[in-house]
Amino acid sequence: MPVETILKEIGLSEKEIKVYLACLKLGAVSVRKIAEETRVNRGTTYDILKSLLKQGLVAYFHKKTHQYFIAENPERLIDLLKSKKQKLIILEKDIRSIIPELKSVYDNAGNKPVARFYEGFSGLKFILQDVLNCVDKTGKKQYFVYSAESMRQYLHQAYADFTKERIKRGIKVKVIALGRGGKLCGLDERKWISKKDSAPTYIIIYEQKVALISVDKLKNPLGVILEDQGIYETQKMLFEFMWKNL
Repeated sequence: MPVETILKEIGLSEKEIKVYLACLKLGAVSVRKIAEETRVNRGTTYDILKSLLKQGLVAYFHKKTHQYFIAENPERLIDLLKSKKQKLIILEKDIRSIIPELKSVYDNAGNKPVARFYEGFSGLKFILQDVLNCVDKTGKKQYFVYSAESMRQYLHQAYADFTKERIKRGIKVKVIALGRGGKLCGLDERKWISKKDSAPTYIIIYEQKVALISVDKLKNPLGVILEDQGIYETQKMLFEFMWKNL
């Protein structure tokens, strides 16, 4: 992996990397020389050097009336990484301590409809994981699906082991298939509206949410989660009505 990429991974900006590498290359050098080497303006270069000083990656000294900067031993990068790791451990504890308070605020906003948009296969996988996680917390452990034949391949590609995980968690599903195909896999029931025509949108109704999954004109998958009790109850009622009459 290139040096610049690794330095970026530990949190240095592109300009910080340029200035740091210039200091390593040039040895003891003035701000003006560093600015010339990196083609970063002098004022910005000085600000970057102050940042690198705080991180322990460069040092400075005065010679007569001039200030010179020099890179510290590169092994200081390990010390910097350890420091960041320690800060992350502390930050994780702090975040965990405020989660109950944040969840209280989040739950109190439950009467406001929320729409969340997701793109790509990673977005689809997030939606499917949300279905499992939300339904798994309930007593009934069941959700409802309008399964569009044209969309099934995209869901499978996004989360191939979804059905296995659903069954493992003991989650039931009722499916109204829109189009041909689809088979029973366990803890599921299935009925068909039409075995000839499919539909462009795959719909999941679960735990105060409705997920709509489709593709754009370039066949890139996308999805929306609508989080609202009213929308959920209406969609669930319509699903159950259709289920009984199929």
